[in-house]
Amino acid sequence: MRALRPLVLTGLSLAVALSVAACTGATAPEWTYAPATPAPPSEAPTSAPSGEPSAAPSGGGEMVALDIAAQNIAYDKTELEAPADQTFQIRFANNDAGVPHNIEIRDTSGTSLWKGDIFNGVETRVYDVPALAAGTYTFICTVHPNMTGTLTVK
Repeated sequence: MRALRPLVLTGLSLAVALSVAACTGATAPEWTYAPATPAPPSEAPTSAPSGEPSAAPSGGGEMVALDIAAQNIAYDKTELEAPADQTFQIRFANNDAGVPHNIEIRDTSGTSLWKGDIFNGVETRVYDVPALAAGTYTFICTVHPNMTGTLTVK
């Protein structure tokens, strides 16, 4: 069996091989190499990102968040204050393990205007509350009616 030998071209033999190829009438390709055109830079953002919320609540200010907790079947605060005609949040911490609580807002006649979900503790939830007109309201735990307070909206 015959072994194949690799063809090794030295500098001189390479030059000769290229010259022979050039003399054989081979023509150059009809294309030429051109480097790829770089992609255009991406457009820069029109404003720098910030930690501000992307949409302002109605009323144009920052979202107001009221903090309140339930522990030992009682609210830790009986007075809350919120801005009039502006949505706000209530961060409600239910610190009574295994005990259900919530917050409901009622008008002076006792009509429910808004009610947060009832959930067992220990857990914290953030309620989104719709805008309320200026006035005084009652907040209450619908599971434990002895848990009450006053919400003043101005």
